[in-house]
Amino acid sequence: MSDRPHIAPASRGKDTETRRIALVTGAGSGIGRAVTLALLADGWSVVLAGRQDATLRETRQLAGADDAHTLVHPTDVTDPDSVGALFDAIRERFGRLDLLFNNAGSNAPGVPFEALTLEDWNRVVSVNLTGVFLCAQAAFRMMQAQTPRGGRIINNGSISASAPRPDSAPYTATKHAVTGLTKALSLDGRAYDIAVGQIDIGNAVTAMAARLQSGAKQADGRMVPEPMMDVADVGRSVVFMASLPLDTNIPFLTVMANAMPFIGRG
Repeated sequence: MSDRPHIAPASRGKDTETRRIALVTGAGSGIGRAVTLALLADGWSVVLAGRQDATLRETRQLAGADDAHTLVHPTDVTDPDSVGALFDAIRERFGRLDLLFNNAGSNAPGVPFEALTLEDWNRVVSVNLTGVFLCAQAAFRMMQAQTPRGGRIINNGSISASAPRPDSAPYTATKHAVTGLTKALSLDGRAYDIAVGQIDIGNAVTAMAARLQSGAKQADGRMVPEPMMDVADVGRSVVFMASLPLDTNIPFLTVMANAMPFIGRG
């Protein structure tokens, strides 16, 4: 057991001084929005980061959250200066960080590998891998220095971190790399009471994944509609992972529609 002081799970209605502080990247839509809503409903204060100020504010409005318990901060996770400014703002506003949900991600057009452009490859690597690195490194530095020390990082790995879809080399490669980074950070974080885990998410109903309901390309080339899950279930899963004390960790959690064609052959 760790000697670190235990921070009780956040609860709705607590003052800002006793609420735990979370940062969600890509909070303006999809999974990031769902996780932000779930954390706010659970009583966390949340920093909403993403490229578009308007969509971040829309997320906050959907939550019915006030300025006291949220911070909207447009951020480019691929830019070290932008990430640095984000963490400076968190430090100034809240004084600490208890949770980073490393969620911001990008994809490339689903084209045959030989048609993939270097520009698309570099763009996906920059967001999905370098962005995760930059935010995690800034979180490590902040969590090491704060009192009480430590915190939790949850990386969005995606089921593509285990099994690829056809024509998805950049996304699949970066998500496999995120798994390696999660393992390395989980080991390195132990000395500082930083727990690092990963959530691998299947088909959730978001604007980005809506096309899968009408048909997704399978390994044999067929287009087949795939089962979906409510994106709110992802939010609940992240809240569960985040609710554990820092001497307990879920290294990897997979959440998916029960009938999704992931486990099995084909």
